[in-house]
Amino acid sequence: MAANFLSDFNINKFNIFSNPLKMFFPKKMVGIDIGTSSIKVVEISRWGQGEALENYGEIKSLSLYKEPFINMQKGGYLLSNYFISRAIRAVLDEAKIKTKSVIFSIPDFSTFCTSFELPPMEARELKEAVYYNASQYIPLPVNEATLDWKLIGGTPGDKQSALKIFLVAIPNQIIQDYQKIAQMAGVELYAVEAEAMGLSRALVKENKGCICLVDIGVQSTTINIIDNKNLKNSYSIDFAGSQLNYSIASALGLGHLQAEELKNSEGLTSTKEEVSKTLYMLIDPLIIKVKKVLSDFYLQEGKEVDAIYLTGGTSSLPGLKEYFSEVLKKKVEIPNCFSDLLYPPILEETIEKIAPSFSVATGVARGGLGT
Repeated sequence: MAANFLSDFNINKFNIFSNPLKMFFPKKMVGIDIGTSSIKVVEISRWGQGEALENYGEIKSLSLYKEPFINMQKGGYLLSNYFISRAIRAVLDEAKIKTKSVIFSIPDFSTFCTSFELPPMEARELKEAVYYNASQYIPLPVNEATLDWKLIGGTPGDKQSALKIFLVAIPNQIIQDYQKIAQMAGVELYAVEAEAMGLSRALVKENKGCICLVDIGVQSTTINIIDNKNLKNSYSIDFAGSQLNYSIASALGLGHLQAEELKNSEGLTSTKEEVSKTLYMLIDPLIIKVKKVLSDFYLQEGKEVDAIYLTGGTSSLPGLKEYFSEVLKKKVEIPNCFSDLLYPPILEETIEKIAPSFSVATGVARGGLGT
């Protein structure tokens, strides 16, 4: 089974579906997000013009192994195709998910995203020009990666119009690993997709404004700029949500679980000076990096970002949203990836709580349904 990229990107190795063929998209799709500390699974179905949340599940690495699913010390190396496939099978069985078609998200540290300009040219010349120039912008040989690209600025055929390209490259070895994992887990790999693309689809949705989307993960953070629903820039930085737990534990002499509970319940609003001071000290460098991304985007595009969206488990840290807004002088939201899906009202409270952690899995699943 060959994997394929999603959306209306242009690719050379894998077939791709576009909206006119939407009737051929599956009626159910499973999105799988293999993170450093957990695997998250979301099953979504399509009915008419709407979509429904069928099921979801999560399994944490510590409940099965002493090591994380992805070893950050080895540049994002997967722990083991065997162990990961077993974990996926376990969460699918526990959640009673029968759908076979799955889409894997590829973590930001395993993909290369960049944008660049090409001189005016005809549409028929674009593909060759992109592949000819790609080697200048990705840190590995073009023949060792699968490339996906999209025109995000300019008009082909207009002799006065420079063309702006957004390029995504995924090492072939990474795709082969995910193909093996799918086979060993007993599922059918429908596609793979860069994490940033899934996030954009799940959270920006129909917003045509300019959004800065910050995904704060356990071991890394991505800062993405989406303008008129097009992903323009994506940066991966080494800010780790897990470091907050370790720092609180060290400052107060607590165990890891106690520190995590304190962080989640009090966060930046804590009356304990050691806690709030420690968290502010760690979060300030992240805000400085976000500020630089916003400044660079303004210099490049002459545009201000309309709002900042926070997602990922750490985005729910008490006081974080307010602090971002105060320092950056922007509207800050924590969007709900499930907000426009149909699900039983009794799940409302649970869904709202878990939504920031399931944004990636939800986004890639919806892409497989043609959203």
